[in-house]
Amino acid sequence: QVQLVESGGGLVQAGGSLRLSCAASGRTFSGLVVGWFRQNPGKERELVGRITWSGANPYNADSVKGRFTISRDNAKNTVYLQMNSLKPEDTAVYYCAARFPSRLSYEYWGQGTQVTVSS
Repeated sequence: QVQLVESGGGLVQAGGSLRLSCAASGRTFSGLVVGWFRQNPGKERELVGRITWSGANPYNADSVKGRFTISRDNAKNTVYLQMNSLKPEDTAVYYCAARFPSRLSYEYWGQGTQVTVSS
């Protein structure tokens, strides 16, 4: 019901910035919850941030608070993750995901985009 495609990953030096994009199609509506996750080999998948399609209730994890900002542009059907002051520990595959507000888990996932931060 929801299709997601991530883009914007790449290689960046510590202290640099990247903006990830998640293009959504299908059943997008105001209550849809869209999140950004990341996973590094050998580590647990982590919720980085999430926002509703309407822009309500934005959230960022403590590990990225003050550096990352999640936002959306409904006209472009896109959710963004702006990443500033990047650190090597931010290196991971980043995924966008979506769920309906009545669900407990994220059901729809993109393919992921690699972010690598060098020292």
